[in-house]
Amino acid sequence: MSGTPSRSPFGLEGGFFLIAGPCVLEGRELNVGIARRVREVSERCGVPAYFKASFDKANRTSLASPRGPGLRRGLELLEEVREASGLPLLTDVHDPGQVEAVAEVVDALQIPAFLCRQTDLLVAAGSTGLPVNVKKGQWMAPEQIVHSVAKVRSAGSSDLAVTECGTAFGYGRWTVDMRSFEIMRRVAGCPTVFDGTHAVQLPGEGEDRSGGEPGFIETLCRAAVAAGADGLFLETHPDPGSAPSDPDSMLDLARLEPLLMDVLRIREALAGRGGTRVGRARGSCRGQTRNEEEGDAVRIVDDE
Repeated sequence: MSGTPSRSPFGLEGGFFLIAGPCVLEGRELNVGIARRVREVSERCGVPAYFKASFDKANRTSLASPRGPGLRRGLELLEEVREASGLPLLTDVHDPGQVEAVAEVVDALQIPAFLCRQTDLLVAAGSTGLPVNVKKGQWMAPEQIVHSVAKVRSAGSSDLAVTECGTAFGYGRWTVDMRSFEIMRRVAGCPTVFDGTHAVQLPGEGEDRSGGEPGFIETLCRAAVAAGADGLFLETHPDPGSAPSDPDSMLDLARLEPLLMDVLRIREALAGRGGTRVGRARGSCRGQTRNEEEGDAVRIVDDE
């Protein structure tokens, strides 16, 4: 299938957007603190954002790895995040039986990369009518995402995005094909997103979890936006080393705003060649101090 890129899940025509949050839901204070910081960065930089966090990490490396609060408690925590931050919510679903309950709470659904060919799951997500972000499996060529998208659309959802997470490069490493964004946009007819945090994973390289190379997150994100990505997906945390899931591949929350500034500047430079300028790309994001631009630590405080 080919076609003109559809409206983004944020309701913008050709706009740049951000999906960000912790890998898995934790306690209320941390969830809300991250969401408020994401919203602050979003507003200052003029880039719409979804808060993303998982209620269940069903594909952890080890049986002993923490999975999250589960469906019922997870949806309660997500509702608390919306109430406290005002951000729209996105979370992933792993089974068709979860979709109806999740769709009553969140604003968008996500299909994990490992499940992106599961017909029943894709159709169930599409039948909700919500925006759906489909992550491309790491074994798939960019052109092949068209079939996953067709399954979602067949059930009624027309508001989609597709996400590049990397491609298997031998054992235990992903690599990113920068052609993917243009190819997926062309064949799927929807915005393309770059997952800058899962792309630096080293799957199964830890004793009981995946490893990672977080020092490459910013480099790959800049390259992806230059190559045409319409949005960024970033798992972020104020103290990645303490996170219960994917601590070795998350972006430190203090680095989120400087990274977003960088990619907006790249978009502005490319806009001079005929692209569409979105966001505040010149200088600092609105109201940002020099210390914040240099990445001072972000402190999470629950003021309620």
